[in-house]
Amino acid sequence: MPILTGLNLVLVMEHPVRQPDGPVSSGQTSWVVRNANLLQPTRPLLMGILNITPDSFSDGGRFLNADSAIAQARQLSGEGADILDLGAESTRPGAELVSADEELRRLLPVVEQLAAEVAVPLSIDTNKAVVARACLERGAHIINDISGLTFDPEMIAVCRDFECGIVCMHIQGTPQTMQLDPRYDDVVGEVRDFLEQRLDAITAAGIPRERVAVDPGVGFGKTAAHNVELLRRIDEFHELGCAVLVGHSRKRFLQKVLNRPVDERLFGTLGVSLALAEQGVDVLRVHDIAAHRDALTAWEALRRPGPVT
Repeated sequence: MPILTGLNLVLVMEHPVRQPDGPVSSGQTSWVVRNANLLQPTRPLLMGILNITPDSFSDGGRFLNADSAIAQARQLSGEGADILDLGAESTRPGAELVSADEELRRLLPVVEQLAAEVAVPLSIDTNKAVVARACLERGAHIINDISGLTFDPEMIAVCRDFECGIVCMHIQGTPQTMQLDPRYDDVVGEVRDFLEQRLDAITAAGIPRERVAVDPGVGFGKTAAHNVELLRRIDEFHELGCAVLVGHSRKRFLQKVLNRPVDERLFGTLGVSLALAEQGVDVLRVHDIAAHRDALTAWEALRRPGPVT
């Protein structure tokens, strides 16, 4: 059993969810985007992160202009990303708010180009309905909303009208306040209850649950101990009856676990990713696609019966 040292917490895979020939049926195992089920039966999807921002915690400023962002998207797609997740407003702790106009200025040239040339679905990381609508009109497929579709009252209607895929995430507070003093009596139970309530609101608006993936929101209003507890018990989120997505890549809790800066957290990210794959997580939102593709390919090979071909 893998141990994450430094927090006095153990990451134990007590309830295996994914078998060599596919996942154990512990809930809904489809994520329908534009009438197609994206999920793979034997491995998680890889959602490649593309931050078109000057201030994201890991790669802020690297892909701020459209040409560099498009080049990075092509690279991620070529390395095997199943989905590209484009964001133009940093949501790191304490990040400054960005206007919808600025988000669109950064996003639209990239969305328009990628929609015309890449085969993988495009996800838009935004909590603004006007941004979501403009990107969906230009060919995006998924809206990834850190607020669980709560910050903008029009977001649910936009997602319903465009029949897009949805990532519904938990956050305590806002990016400006979430890490000031996050507290829970039962972090797993409270996050799961929030997501259940949001799923009820989403389905009540006429959106099928199969179009939604839930995300427990690692690093969004949680301490390192909260994050590790969520990851240790991530299989419990399958009880919500929809796909489970986790975005843990390079995040600050790994500094507690590894005592390494952000640019030295790839191996720790990979370790967590494989533990999550064993628990049946459906989508991994990560920066390093090539490394994850190799790691998951090797992981699959060891779990399949018979010779390697």
